Amino acid sequence: MLKVTKMHALGNNYIYISEFEEELHEAELPDLARALSDVRKGIGSDGMILIGPSESAQVRMRIFNADGYEAETCGNGLRCVAKYAFERGYVENTGFNIETKAGIVQAFVHAAGENAPSVAQVARLNKNELGPREGSVQRVTVDMGEPRFGAGAVNYEGPHTASSSAAATITIGEDAYTGTLVSMGNPHFVSFVEDVENVAVATIGPQLEQHAYFPNRINVEFVAAVGRDELDFRVWERGSGITYACGTGACASVAAGVLSGRLDSRVTVHLLGGDLEIEIRDGRVLMTGEAVHVLSGEFPWPRAN
Repeated sequence: MLKVTKMHALGNNYIYISEFEEELHEAELPDLARALSDVRKGIGSDGMILIGPSESAQVRMRIFNADGYEAETCGNGLRCVAKYAFERGYVENTGFNIETKAGIVQAFVHAAGENAPSVAQVARLNKNELGPREGSVQRVTVDMGEPRFGAGAVNYEGPHTASSSAAATITIGEDAYTGTLVSMGNPHFVSFVEDVENVAVATIGPQLEQHAYFPNRINVEFVAAVGRDELDFRVWERGSGITYACGTGACASVAAGVLSGRLDSRVTVHLLGGDLEIEIRDGRVLMTGEAVHVLSGEFPWPRAN
């Protein structure tokens, strides 16, 4: 049996496994992610996230989408990793670094109470007890770093839109979709539209994700500026499909809006699962939002030790 925790951030939900406590084998990870994510035969989720030790940060995050593909990073997942690591005493301070496949990011947990218990206090607890940090974190801020724009940032192999090296236009059938190519450690195609409710995300999203111009596939966002400080948002996530939220996608969308002059530097992004606060400060993207524990339990997985 494998100890697992389900968490969500704005409805973007993953199954979390602690490599501090469980030994997993590299070859089994894609199959495990698919099994956990299966809504009928597994638990049901957008994917699997591993939390483990790091040589370059306080903790490491690895993310596998529902199809078993290992992604570079995940904004909503990072907030849940930060909550998990702090509440279980893997880190001492409310501010700490997390290693991802895309690089190292800094997280800051907004913990209730001024005097959080120390790692030593948490470590002395029986593993079956709820510790004094349990449930203390509801919101997390993550410094997602600097956005990168253009073909090289997202491995785009098609023609550019003449007006901007950061933009590309892709034709699907009789329709053309123009978007900004943005990397937040993972690749995004951000398309500004008049009304996100009128976009057939389930139809267009997978065609853009798997277009030949994107050999590594891509995350697709359709966004509409409500004002200079508000953004309506829909997403088709690479390897997971329509999700209720995408943290890196929200960051990429605000970065694209600032680049094009549509948005100011502080924006509330309205996702299906709720709101994210995104701020661009000194060229870096700061993301603040919820992180929620759903359940903890065991999953039958005979190959896990």
